[in-house]
Amino acid sequence: MKIAFIGLGNMGGGMAANLVKAGHEVRAFDLSDEAASRARDNGAQTFGSVREAVDGAEAVVTMLPNGAIVKQVYSADVIGHAPTTALLLDCSTIDVASAREVAAAATAAGYDMVDAPVSGGIAAANGGTLTFMVGGTDPAFARAEPILARMGKAVIHAGQAGSGQAAKICNNMILGATMIATCEAFAMANKLGLDGQTFFDIASKASGQTWSMTSYCPVPGVGPTTPADNGYQGGFATALMLKDLKLAMAAAKDAGAQVPMGQRAAELYDAFDKAGNGGLDFSAIIKTL
Repeated sequence: MKIAFIGLGNMGGGMAANLVKAGHEVRAFDLSDEAASRARDNGAQTFGSVREAVDGAEAVVTMLPNGAIVKQVYSADVIGHAPTTALLLDCSTIDVASAREVAAAATAAGYDMVDAPVSGGIAAANGGTLTFMVGGTDPAFARAEPILARMGKAVIHAGQAGSGQAAKICNNMILGATMIATCEAFAMANKLGLDGQTFFDIASKASGQTWSMTSYCPVPGVGPTTPADNGYQGGFATALMLKDLKLAMAAAKDAGAQVPMGQRAAELYDAFDKAGNGGLDFSAIIKTL
């Protein structure tokens, strides 16, 4: 299948490479020459513009920084330039309203489209073990599933357009809040004289168990290898966690939802980011405790 892939950053680069490995003809574009060069090294064909990349494509996958850019790329360079038979898949994490706006425009122009944000981080993008939360019609999801399955371990239909984004921001609100609680518990355990590994062995098998503890422990040398063991480099950057929490807070306001824990997590990550830690993995917030 001819698949245009727009956005070859830390996440998109690995995702595009996995589509190449699956035997697809990947037509790639990124504003960064370095990212485009890596895509070529991984077997993709690169182009000088989005319009060139989507020309003749059977599917278009985008992995872009924010909703404004997603709207611009689709309105100016994808809709009306990719064949109307092409399936459109936006894997960016953006606000629900923008996702629904773009999907409506695509549908009006005769395209099938899904919003399919991901969970898993850079390692999962490179390893093809992402989880995709997909919003769109049943027929569009049926077309999208085999493509997404080549880049992930789980592809779940969340509902109609925008539902993938809704699931993503709710999921990451849980992640942000539970990571802070996990960091607090390890910091307090240390001050109470508990050995970190011993506390991990206990809590990971008790009611305090969370993904933030057992799969992504914020304490170096405890549990499986995580960014904490690499000076909090790599993984999921604090700036990206803050972006997702801000999207969650905006969605909560629009929906009239009460999210006091999510709000506090957003405030703490905002302060951590403003202190110059935006490039560190989000588990590095344990440094503040």
